[in-house]
Amino acid sequence: MNLQTLRQMFLYRLIVLGLLVGLEVPVVAADFTTTSVQANQGRASAQFNLGVMYDEGSGIAQDTAKAFEWYQKAAEQGNASAQFNIGWMYEHADGVSQDSVKAVEWYRKAADQGYGDAQYNLGWMYHNGRGIKKDYDQAMDWYLKAAYQGDAGAQNNIGDMYEKGAGVSKDNVKAAKWYLKAANQGYALAQNSLGLMYFEGRGVLQDKKQSRDWYSKACDNGDQPSCDQYAY
Repeated sequence: MNLQTLRQMFLYRLIVLGLLVGLEVPVVAADFTTTSVQANQGRASAQFNLGVMYDEGSGIAQDTAKAFEWYQKAAEQGNASAQFNIGWMYEHADGVSQDSVKAVEWYRKAADQGYGDAQYNLGWMYHNGRGIKKDYDQAMDWYLKAAYQGDAGAQNNIGDMYEKGAGVSKDNVKAAKWYLKAANQGYALAQNSLGLMYFEGRGVLQDKKQSRDWYSKACDNGDQPSCDQYAY
């Protein structure tokens, strides 16, 4: 997946989660002017929104470097959404030089405020040893925080850790339980994993029909290996 695709997914998620505080989409030039005035007056929410405008090119030419500057101003005032965005930009070298250590630093600031996406990303960084020493215990702790807020990616990764015995005792029953939480939210990787567990009877009673049903759902959500399994 290239950076442009990642950025489109990232910006779309901001809009879906309602993080454009006080704005409606699409943003018009008047919104940019008003937001710019408020941002320059030091209002953190406006600074964040102005960053998003520059990030996606709404009401102004796209400029990720400018986006980063405004996110930074909002983040320094404790805006968790901006802190998360800075972490993401450092991780993906978007508008700033790639720096996984700084990504971890900013994800942590947002995660400590209970920001679910940051909790998931911080868990992933610990899980994979990116920007910080690999630590499965820390990864699990942060994944759990995000998972209890309904983050499907975190739920899936907890299932994966239980299935593989990464930092926890291997437990297929718990793996299936967490995969199911993510799968019920339409998370294709979890649906694929659940399909395999039903096919093999691991952590659940073997059930070929359930297996095919989950493979079908994962296939519908774009998971090609599941399409292959379903066809088979």
